[in-house]
Amino acid sequence: MLAKVHSSALIGIDGCPIEVQVDARRGMGSFVIVGLPDAAVKESAKRVESAIKNSGFSFPYSLNLIVNLAPADIRKEGPSFDLPIALGILAATEQIPRDHLEDFVVVGELSLDGSVRAVAGALPVTTAARDNGKPAALVPAGNAAEAAVVEGVKVFGAESLVDAAAVVADPKQASPARKVEPGLAQPAYDVDFEDVKGQSHVKRAVEVAAAGGHNVIMVGPPGAGKTMLARRLPTVLPPLSLEEALEVTKIYSVSGLIPRGTSLLTTRPFRSPHHSASAVALTGGTAIPKPGEVSLAHHGVLFLDEFPELSRDALEGLRQPIEDGVVTISRAAITITYPARFMLVAAMNPCPCGYFSDELRACTCSYASMVRYRKRVSGPLLDRIDIHVEVPRLKRDELMSPPSGEHSAAVRDRVARARALQQSRFARVAIYCNGQMQSRQIREHCRLGDQASALLAGAMDTLGLSARAYDRILRVARTIADLEGSQQIEVPHVAEAIQYRSLDRKMWG
Repeated sequence: MLAKVHSSALIGIDGCPIEVQVDARRGMGSFVIVGLPDAAVKESAKRVESAIKNSGFSFPYSLNLIVNLAPADIRKEGPSFDLPIALGILAATEQIPRDHLEDFVVVGELSLDGSVRAVAGALPVTTAARDNGKPAALVPAGNAAEAAVVEGVKVFGAESLVDAAAVVADPKQASPARKVEPGLAQPAYDVDFEDVKGQSHVKRAVEVAAAGGHNVIMVGPPGAGKTMLARRLPTVLPPLSLEEALEVTKIYSVSGLIPRGTSLLTTRPFRSPHHSASAVALTGGTAIPKPGEVSLAHHGVLFLDEFPELSRDALEGLRQPIEDGVVTISRAAITITYPARFMLVAAMNPCPCGYFSDELRACTCSYASMVRYRKRVSGPLLDRIDIHVEVPRLKRDELMSPPSGEHSAAVRDRVARARALQQSRFARVAIYCNGQMQSRQIREHCRLGDQASALLAGAMDTLGLSARAYDRILRVARTIADLEGSQQIEVPHVAEAIQYRSLDRKMWG
């Protein structure tokens, strides 16, 4: 007898409908899974067999079982097909009714004792179920809170195969997971901008970066506070919108990084990979494509400390996601695109020993070693970073005095007002902040007066800036004007924006 159960596979961060077809007929007794399964899916035969027996059902040893995962041209990966295969076998052997199977999309990994383990990607699976007109989804209990965020789909959580069988047999007797209204209020942070002593000009640069979604590179000796400032950047960013929170949650769901019982991630991501991270770890990939750090930082902050110490491939691999907001991973069988719209915050020393131009310690680096160190960050990559700022060592009096800076909440209010202006400005295009402006928007929204144009022209000649750096200056100047509530970009706005390109000439010219 033939039974069909609807399931879903993950392609990138989206769910793809899969039909699990189970045919049970008389024969010598065999169990075959076809439809381009990977090793984990093939191994599900033994897990399903043990789970069915240990749950009190009968496994049909006398029948030939053929499981087809359709369509057959999509590679099926992971253990999430265990539960739909088991339910298909029970339906095909008439141990459970099949009347309501058509209504469900089912995913879940089975343990040998019949319990259902959480899987990655429950949120994209439920979203795909809604988009394909399915009224219900059956997921592991550990994924129920996450999946229940999707409106228009009843989500049922199962602790075991017995629970799952009871749900599909009579859904009216089962209780769906409680819908949790996502709370998107500003989350609480353990750190605050007030903790940072001194460095007023650096804090100003970070505020400008947050207001416009600009990338930042900080250069200074060890202990100057670069990491401390970077970790406090998320505290001054505006809260995630519901749309942004859903996108972030989908990425973390696919990666299996959502804590059990969490329905929606409402804090902007902050990712800080070690400088030994490979290009694949940063951008994503491997034989089974997974989101990398640039995607896990989507709508958040990617902090790269010891920036020149990253491998050349890793550094150059950042260029596409910084420019396009996506990262494309190509394999022989499939091409996947992951979102990667993040703020890059890079930190580096001015030289290999870290003390070039330091007032208290002498630099021990040779000229050749400094040139090699600085050239690890290529000009094209540096052009894609809007704001360059030097972070000097704190003076003794600043270090010993109590913190006296603004609270993150005060800075965040200014940032939110500037972001609101930008969202109104870009309401008709898929742009959320000034840092995402392309040439057309720059021409339209970054017009300069005669004096401001003359100042920028002189800076271009003096610093030898590239065309991309010119665009970056205009974007930053637009953000500075937004922070002041000014419709027109004035000379002081351009002057401050030019100041944030000084490293082009000083360190790489």
